[in-house]
Amino acid sequence: MKKHIPNTITCCNLISGCIATYWAFCGVWDLALLFIIIGAVFDFFDGMSARLLGVSSPIGKELDSLADDITFGLAPSAIIFDFFVSGNQYLPCYYLAYAAFIMAAFSALRLAKFNLDERQAMGFIGLPTPANALFWGALVVGAGDWLASSPYLFYAAFIGIFVSCWLLIADIPMFAMKFKTWGFRENKLKYGFLISCLPLLCLGVVGIAIIIAWYVILSVAHNYTSK
Repeated sequence: MKKHIPNTITCCNLISGCIATYWAFCGVWDLALLFIIIGAVFDFFDGMSARLLGVSSPIGKELDSLADDITFGLAPSAIIFDFFVSGNQYLPCYYLAYAAFIMAAFSALRLAKFNLDERQAMGFIGLPTPANALFWGALVVGAGDWLASSPYLFYAAFIGIFVSCWLLIADIPMFAMKFKTWGFRENKLKYGFLISCLPLLCLGVVGIAIIIAWYVILSVAHNYTSK
């Protein structure tokens, strides 16, 4: 019985992603973001439960990647697509909005690479798909009206899709919030990140997007200074 628990939690992640995609296409972006966050919670606990119960399996690994691509690849792509469609007065061609779904493809590629890359035990190589999904969901929900207020901001968001796609598969080490010990000296980067995020949460939903952007900047800066 216990061997089915992690896969059941993973399926809950997948279902959350399906619901998020539905609400994204309906234009209810805040509910779409909510179900992406719910999916992220399930994603956290499926791996934890598999380790605690000692029932990790190849099927679970494949199912997890499939669920993650729905929740953190397709769902945010649908949010961005609907955002572009709603602001199509800036698009010279309606079909350019479909570029949003390139992110779903790169998310799948990033997840496939993650499954094969043994360097990512205590960190990430490239931007994790949950972080990317939360960034775009929070950005559209929290600052969508602002982005749509100017063609320059609108096209900056459009170009941002391709930047995100590159970050998903880029060979850039990024730290993970995993602790071997709780000492400050060996975890000062992680503790510093957590402390710096507290005031950003006061900004509301858009603060989540800023936190993700800050995470990427901090990871790149840390790699540069540690060389």
